[in-house]
Amino acid sequence: MSARRLWTHPQARRYLTGQTLSLFGDSALWLACGIWVRTLTGSDTAAALTFVFFTAPALLAPLAGLLVDRVRRRPLLIAANLSGAAILTPLLLVHHRRDVWLIYTVMLLYGLLNVLIAPAQSALLTSLLPLNLLADANATLRTVQEGLRALAPLAGAGLFAFLGGHAVAALDMASFLAAAALTARIRITETHTLDAPTRHERPTHPLRRAAGQIGAGFKFLASIPALRRVTCASAIAAFAVGATDATTYAIISQGLHRAPQFIGVTQVAHGIGAIAGGLSAATAIRRLGETRTVVAGLVLLAAAPLCLATQWLPVVLAGKLSVGAALPWIVIAIITLLQRLAAAHLQGRVYAAFEVCATGPQTAGLALGAVLIAVLDYRFVLISGTLGLLIAAAVLVRTHIPTELPETALTASAATSTLQEPPTRWASDTQTK
Repeated sequence: MSARRLWTHPQARRYLTGQTLSLFGDSALWLACGIWVRTLTGSDTAAALTFVFFTAPALLAPLAGLLVDRVRRRPLLIAANLSGAAILTPLLLVHHRRDVWLIYTVMLLYGLLNVLIAPAQSALLTSLLPLNLLADANATLRTVQEGLRALAPLAGAGLFAFLGGHAVAALDMASFLAAAALTARIRITETHTLDAPTRHERPTHPLRRAAGQIGAGFKFLASIPALRRVTCASAIAAFAVGATDATTYAIISQGLHRAPQFIGVTQVAHGIGAIAGGLSAATAIRRLGETRTVVAGLVLLAAAPLCLATQWLPVVLAGKLSVGAALPWIVIAIITLLQRLAAAHLQGRVYAAFEVCATGPQTAGLALGAVLIAVLDYRFVLISGTLGLLIAAAVLVRTHIPTELPETALTASAATSTLQEPPTRWASDTQTK
């Protein structure tokens, strides 16, 4: 099965379509919530805090990863998408400035749900497809997602301008329901069996055993030197990206002197660049390897804040194009690397552990950036972001990923196993759940 035939296979098509619809609603909502807070409060800092609340739950990702590795992923995704529709209902009660706390609360819960959905999606994908198609599948999903992202901001900003935030919330609720319905139609065999202690295994205190299970993903990342460097570089880059993300509305209001809704236009440029990045990512990974692809993406991404620091619209749009083109290379390469190296029973926890290592610094960067733009020129934050991204690229320049895992990594994987998961096979469309 070639990458082009991904969309012709019923199971892969349902998976990709469901997740794409979910992201379309997500893209429209997070942008609209930022505009909503900015409109109600008139504060760029208050708007930036919307993203802080969304990313803060990433600290709980190890627990989410353990849950993903303990249950069947398809039913978990169905339940999570249905819960997403319910989580958004408080937004229908937002009408005044005093209701901003409801937006923050929803974004916090929304981020918590995303922490659970992301590793479940990644783990399910490794069950659906062979290893040699993971890069193509990740790239296909990212390209389609980002293509919709070019439309979603306009849809979100436009819908917010004409009908208000309640309409955007309703749109995202519908996308969650559609994703749940499509995921429910996937037919796949998932069998999980809990490990029982062997006769020669020394009894372990329940709390220590639980800590070991939760921390298995971190232990795996630490067991491979190259993965340690990838994780370190990603943390540095994420902090820099978070800080620059806090300037989003300052760029629009202070730099371009436009209304907050104009962010929809800049996000379209981001989406166009992301389509190009997504279409070329799988080819780049095959030719350069995962780490070199990440380095190339980081160097391109480092140029973007310098463009965003100007007050000339064409240059700002060029910066957004650069961000859009660079991020798919970085994200797709790292996700594919983790999927390829992690054992099936560790997929959720390895993804979640990396999410903590990346999203934690990103949240800290967002918070620091939100504070700094209140007291300093936002361009100082952008220039600092460029320096951070270049440092991250330098960390990875000489990193080589082994084709086979070292013995220490294999031992760590076996020692932290809590699930034995046989290879998941395609099931016919007539198979019962």
